[in-house]
Amino acid sequence: MYYSVRLFITPTLFNRNPCNLPAKNGMKIMRALTVEVQESAGRILSAAVFRPGGKKLLAKGHILREEDVRILQSEGMDRIWVAELEEGEIPEDEAVCAVAAEIACGCYEIQLAPGGRANLVTTQNCCVLVDEDLLRQMNCTSGMVTATVMNFSFAMAGQRIATVKSAPFAVAKPDLEGLIQMLRARGPLLQARPAKDASVAVVYCDPTSGDRARTLFEPVLRQKLERFGIRSHASLAVLENDEHVSRAMQQLLRSKPSVLLVASTTAPAGPGDTVGRAMGKIGCEIERFLAPVEPGNLLLIGYKDDIPILAVPGCYRSLKLNVVDLLLPPLLARYRVSTWEVACLGHGGLLS
Repeated sequence: MYYSVRLFITPTLFNRNPCNLPAKNGMKIMRALTVEVQESAGRILSAAVFRPGGKKLLAKGHILREEDVRILQSEGMDRIWVAELEEGEIPEDEAVCAVAAEIACGCYEIQLAPGGRANLVTTQNCCVLVDEDLLRQMNCTSGMVTATVMNFSFAMAGQRIATVKSAPFAVAKPDLEGLIQMLRARGPLLQARPAKDASVAVVYCDPTSGDRARTLFEPVLRQKLERFGIRSHASLAVLENDEHVSRAMQQLLRSKPSVLLVASTTAPAGPGDTVGRAMGKIGCEIERFLAPVEPGNLLLIGYKDDIPILAVPGCYRSLKLNVVDLLLPPLLARYRVSTWEVACLGHGGLLS
């Protein structure tokens, strides 16, 4: 005897629809039925199969092969629950792989996982950039969802940075095609931007002794940099005045570091203070003063050509998360962080 399953959805009394998607009266799913085991090859397993001892034999969503049929028969099974694709439905594995292939660019690979899931895994150290607006829009569509790490995250090689998951068993072909068209028009959703050969230079400065700043900050800064795979850094310790700081910056910039950090013992009132004036003296374009991040409000960031210069007083005294940890990943990947992107750090910027 064959059994079929139908899903009915009752409309809710209140429906918040921020994505402005058309409401649906119901959702069609594929047909589920019981069949003889000997006739199950090529069908989709609708529930996991376990041995009598509790060990899983076959996972839900598995496409049954002839060898699976023989295994099931050897376990004494004669009937089994399966699902059948209907016209216009795409198998879950095919659907998630199609989306994963369009979703990102950079140093990553796709790894298919059980249950209609495709994972994006990095192939080298990188910074992950996420288009959050596009991610929200994608996740308002039917049939599939995507989860990523946070924007500006640093990822080591071999780390999972995103996962694409489908509805069980299959996705409607129009939904999949619409999603892929959206990604091709507006994507990529995610960039795995390599931080290969990243380097850091540091100016330690203090009004009385540059070595005092080095002594205070270098042990903590070394540990912070090691989190991002940076084992050593070029540095100079100087008195905190316009001439000495600007000269130290110029000298360190000759080696073309990924980012130049200024570790000062003083808290600036604005770009018109010593460090800001020194940046201006060497032709640095000031991008932003102040960040909506605590700790790290008194951030000063600018660019000398394509090299970022980052000054954040007080953020090198502690290993606790602060604005330096948020901005170093994109800067190490040689991504130019804008004023707007600094402003966007305010959501979640209260770190402690």
